[in-house]
Amino acid sequence: MGTSGSAARHSFCPHSLVGGAVAAALALAPQLASADEVGESFWTPGSFGSLAATPSQPGFSLASTYYHTSTSAGSSVARARLIRIGRVTGAVDENVSAVSVQPEDLATIAPSYTITTAPRVGSFATTESRFDTISDTVSGFGDFAPQASVRWNAGLHNVMTYVTGNVPLGAYDPARLSNIGIGHGALDGGVGYTYFNEQSGYEFSAVGGVTYNFVNPDTHYQSGVDLHLDWGASRFLTKQLQIGLVGYLYNQPSCDGGSGDRVGCFQSRVAGAGAQLGYTISMGELEGNVNVKAYKEFAAANRPEGWNVWLTYTLSPAESTPTRPSAPRRSP
Repeated sequence: MGTSGSAARHSFCPHSLVGGAVAAALALAPQLASADEVGESFWTPGSFGSLAATPSQPGFSLASTYYHTSTSAGSSVARARLIRIGRVTGAVDENVSAVSVQPEDLATIAPSYTITTAPRVGSFATTESRFDTISDTVSGFGDFAPQASVRWNAGLHNVMTYVTGNVPLGAYDPARLSNIGIGHGALDGGVGYTYFNEQSGYEFSAVGGVTYNFVNPDTHYQSGVDLHLDWGASRFLTKQLQIGLVGYLYNQPSCDGGSGDRVGCFQSRVAGAGAQLGYTISMGELEGNVNVKAYKEFAAANRPEGWNVWLTYTLSPAESTPTRPSAPRRSP
């Protein structure tokens, strides 16, 4: 799914093995600048987090997420964007010395069983070159990104698989610096694992995935294959309070291509690490969970680099017999 996701509380089945538990969500999910064509990708690093592979509590859940990122990028990303909007030709002897700064804000509201909508609240991008300074702002809805997952539980061990994709319906214009949609289709799938010991309160989660990008019909540009790994490690100090670490790795092992590629291979990568804090509030038949994650990025190539914060509030059904701490499945 792109960047949008939902935080949800989990229940653990006492049986030794639970299979076939299927969760599906549909999202109008804008994708944030991350990698690939002009620094924009389908997958947003950090989309998965702690307890990512654990079974979900049956019932209706509602997650609200605010995402803010502040990034800067060097001349390679700035040059690629100027080429796309026609400000430079892409000739080898052209020398663009620039820094691109992109504060972005994203708000999502995500029901867990039916349709997930993700209205985008603004985007701002500025690109400075040796010629001039260019900026624009756009707001609207993002691309359509359905997602489905299957989860299994065996004692302390939990495994899940997921598949998602991008249908380019969001606001996109190749001649514009700021876009909400990414302008092309994509398929993404992966596997996740969570170790969770309810007695000690320790948990560790990791989700790895791969993205295949289709050709952008407007620019005839095809981004390479992307690999991504999101992880989280935490401890529940009480049944309500959770603290821990989070991180991600993002790498593009194959080159960009297509007849519209005028920037060369343009392989992207980035890593991020940070901290998380979660707190669950009991409200009778419902539980409210607040989760905050913050990442600092490093080791970036051909993509913006900076920091980002995720704030998620989730309403979900309470367990019938609460015997363990409650926490978000994923904190986008």
